Amino acid sequence: MLRFLFERDTWQEVYDSFSKNKLRSVLTMVGVWWGILLLIGLLGSAKGLENSFNRLFGDFATNSVFIWGQSTSKPFKGFQEGRRVNLSLTDAKKIEENIEGIEFVVPRNQRNTDVVRNLMSGSFLVAGDYPLLDVVEKKRLISGRFINQSDIDSRKKVAVISEEIYKQLFQKNVEAVGNYIQINDINFMVVGVFKTSTINMGPSTEIHIPFTTFQQVYNQGDRIGWMMITGKPEYNIVQIERDAKLLLKNLNDIHPEDNRAFGSANAGKEFGRVTGFLTGMQFLTWFVGIATLFAGVFAIGNILLITVKERTKEIGVRRALGATPYEIKRQIVVEAVFLTLVAGIFGIITGGLILIGLDSAFGQGPDATIVNASVSIAVVFIALIILVVLGTLIGLIPAFKATSIKPIEALREE
Repeated sequence: MLRFLFERDTWQEVYDSFSKNKLRSVLTMVGVWWGILLLIGLLGSAKGLENSFNRLFGDFATNSVFIWGQSTSKPFKGFQEGRRVNLSLTDAKKIEENIEGIEFVVPRNQRNTDVVRNLMSGSFLVAGDYPLLDVVEKKRLISGRFINQSDIDSRKKVAVISEEIYKQLFQKNVEAVGNYIQINDINFMVVGVFKTSTINMGPSTEIHIPFTTFQQVYNQGDRIGWMMITGKPEYNIVQIERDAKLLLKNLNDIHPEDNRAFGSANAGKEFGRVTGFLTGMQFLTWFVGIATLFAGVFAIGNILLITVKERTKEIGVRRALGATPYEIKRQIVVEAVFLTLVAGIFGIITGGLILIGLDSAFGQGPDATIVNASVSIAVVFIALIILVVLGTLIGLIPAFKATSIKPIEALREE
């Protein structure tokens, strides 16, 4: 078989066959070209969207839920309806110790405060945080560092500010790290500047100070504003949210059916919807692309059937001169595979050019919607293998048709 493929007569016959009906052959190949183009283009676009999503949220613990206290909607154990619920560090510790599947519990506090530096000032959100925040919500530091455990233990007056705050309080080219800003009339040394992005769960004008320092400055005691709970990857964050709320109700003497006492935002559930959409999009892409390929390959089969009909006399002559049915079938299958491969290769090249164009148009900059739209070499090989298999199978139909005609009957055809 391999020797047959390298014979000049084989390809001369392929050329003669298609050169007689160039327009028909080209139009037939368009179906396969379009199918592989759709497959490569849509798969690459879906990958670009996935890359964009991962770039935005890759440093964020997506399997997370945020829980905060509100007010009760039911009286319980002598407490009246409408009681304000305040979360505490003890609540956060109990959740971490008792809820299965918990990876991190990050207590947080925030307050809007006037911040002053020399003659510059502004009203910004000041957050009391632990170093763990930089693990679950990675900060893209431009300079300096984030809060560390030494800051927590010693209640140091240090601050990590956003790039937007730096622009409002500092002159251009002035180094922020090592300089001081006033928060609540207290001097804080800036130890880090971070770049804001769409992933930051807060405004772009945010200042982070040690949690223990925040407690002292604002007389917060054991109270916290809310907590961020991160589950281990193999655990369902929705179930963790239910378990955490139930435990918090027990700890704070709240009716088990009170659904207003605690507010929550389940990031894991929302991210799951997005990833599910991306997975569904990839599945749909494969389905549409392969279905279009089938349609294109069937068109090639139909055109080969017509070609076989037109070449009936030629096939009869070849049979009369000693050509075996296997040789006739082999030649027609080679023609079918050749058509599908040529159309498929053009489709892959065209699809690749489209992906390059998409990346140039939409894949540049920090807010790019499609990042590195591409398909892997494995996908290209799979597509080519599918084409060869389909081309072989569809070529067998006209091949059997050609060899089913007896030589003497073929020679009588006009």
